[in-house]
Amino acid sequence: VPALATERRFAQHLREYLEQERLSDGRYQLQRVPGGRVALPVLEDKLSQLCLPPEMPCELVRIQCPVLSRAARRCTPAQRLRDELRLLLGASWSEELERDVPHAWQRHGDLVLLSQDSFKAAAWESLGSVLWETVASALGARRVARRGRVMPDGMRTPSVTLLLGQHGWVEHVDNGIRYTFDVTKCMFSPGNITEKLRVASLPCSGEVVVDLYAGIGYFTLPFLVHAGAAFVHACEWNSHAVEALHRTLLLNGVRDRCRIHTGDSRQLQLQDMADRVNLGLIPSSEQGWPVACRVLKKDTGGVLHIHHNVETPPVPAPLQNVVLLAEQGSAEAASPGGEARHPAEDGGEEMLGARFRPEWQRWAEATATRIWGLLAELHGRPWSTSILHLEAVKSYAPHVHHLVLDLECRPVLP
Repeated sequence: VPALATERRFAQHLREYLEQERLSDGRYQLQRVPGGRVALPVLEDKLSQLCLPPEMPCELVRIQCPVLSRAARRCTPAQRLRDELRLLLGASWSEELERDVPHAWQRHGDLVLLSQDSFKAAAWESLGSVLWETVASALGARRVARRGRVMPDGMRTPSVTLLLGQHGWVEHVDNGIRYTFDVTKCMFSPGNITEKLRVASLPCSGEVVVDLYAGIGYFTLPFLVHAGAAFVHACEWNSHAVEALHRTLLLNGVRDRCRIHTGDSRQLQLQDMADRVNLGLIPSSEQGWPVACRVLKKDTGGVLHIHHNVETPPVPAPLQNVVLLAEQGSAEAASPGGEARHPAEDGGEEMLGARFRPEWQRWAEATATRIWGLLAELHGRPWSTSILHLEAVKSYAPHVHHLVLDLECRPVLP
């Protein structure tokens, strides 16, 4: 179009004409091109409907980087993705395909990880690699992968398909810690961020920590980088997670303060050396409780961080404020007629202000009793187990909550 079209009034008429006739979706501005001309943003499948005056000569020009309108620049990535796909498919676009486009995704550096239920319609298959290139471009990424169901292999191995790109290794920064892992081999759980932040704030200066289910280092790294642990023994049986953990330790400059124990943590050949044990396995870490008791220092004890999924039936009434029973320190305290003291009564850390459900309280009390019994049996003398804190990490499924119990375990002095 001649350069005269750059006049503001005429440009506005052109834009209104294009949008009224549905020849353009309004996402792109009129744009100067070489030769003193102006380009009109027209949908390719609508070119035959474009009727301009004879005195206005024009030709088809393909622009690699069209200028987005202000409205388009303000739209969300999800909307931008839909707009790009609608342009790509033209008349083939449908409500079914609209529902098939994801509203959310995980981002790891230059890779976006799509949900398993996205782009499942057969119509997408005809686009081939063009689809994934469009997705990457719209979301500002270079690689695209799609999640599948977690494999029931005891290692929570993800079923992830790399759709665009040469490899699945990514880097993810979380609370100042650089994690690296292969998304096609290892999972990254953003839902645990509150617990990772809490671990990072624990007073672990000078302590030896055992992380029985280290994975790629979700909790191993916060213990080392932020909590000030002197040394961490990290146990993991998934070889892919072990490789990721090794790389992550190097990335963060803490490899010399961590020993990786590969294989089944139930066979761990350590004892009497830990100030703190992390049991970060769900739905239950119960099989690791005997090992955790064995590695605690027998003369001074320590703290166990016990993860578990607790089922909570729906209740219409507001959650109750409850104070957990604080101590299982003797046979009398564990018996129906015994009296249990609260943490504040014997100088422990008081756990107040949090709202808990009765099922959570019962699980915490039962766990404290069970650990008390394991320690007494292992060492042949009485121990005390005191509940320090109960953390609700997230809702894992309907009526199922991921909890973490901080349990202080100490030998009872004669």
